[in-house]
Amino acid sequence: MRYRIRIPALGLGASLLLLSPAFAAASAASVPVSTLDSALIASMKSAAAGRGFQARYQALAPVVKQAYNMPEVTKNSVGFLWSTLPADQQSQLVELLTQFTIASYVSEFNGFSGQTINVLPDDKSLGEKKIVATKLNSPGNGSGVEIDYVVADDGNGWKIDDVLLNGTISQVAVHESDFAALVKSGDASQLIAALKAKIKILEGSSGQ
Repeated sequence: MRYRIRIPALGLGASLLLLSPAFAAASAASVPVSTLDSALIASMKSAAAGRGFQARYQALAPVVKQAYNMPEVTKNSVGFLWSTLPADQQSQLVELLTQFTIASYVSEFNGFSGQTINVLPDDKSLGEKKIVATKLNSPGNGSGVEIDYVVADDGNGWKIDDVLLNGTISQVAVHESDFAALVKSGDASQLIAALKAKIKILEGSSGQ
């Protein structure tokens, strides 16, 4: 069984242990983070109980869509060429990056062995946004791993805009680097094709 998840990005090789939530009363800004972590642990337990990829995908999808501001994540991941893309490609990219994020979580959260997570009590300000810090701990790993979430209030509540590994490595920045060669002014067809291919690989990697 693996208990790793790669930060969803087309070319990122880094992976990390993600753990079960054990948090006290959460601030409003930390709610999407704690909700996502609860759903991920539930997905891990479901995998350990023998539930297949599609069943876990369907269970996790609404949580990811609610926890993340995927239109904002997608726009920032594409970068400065986003505004040059036609509306239909923008919509398609939001949907595909959402599917890719969910499939990445489902593919990697494929077992459970008592992981835990602590959401740290004090949010940090980042302009109008906040950083919700978490400490990921696993049996046999005394130091744990820090993963921070950048959250913003989009007018409909707090949602995740970015994820920072070890407090510094931006998921959105990794996406932007990976996507740069696949987007031209006015055309994201190569990125669309690449995301579709990656989603198929993730769906097939579970063997379920």
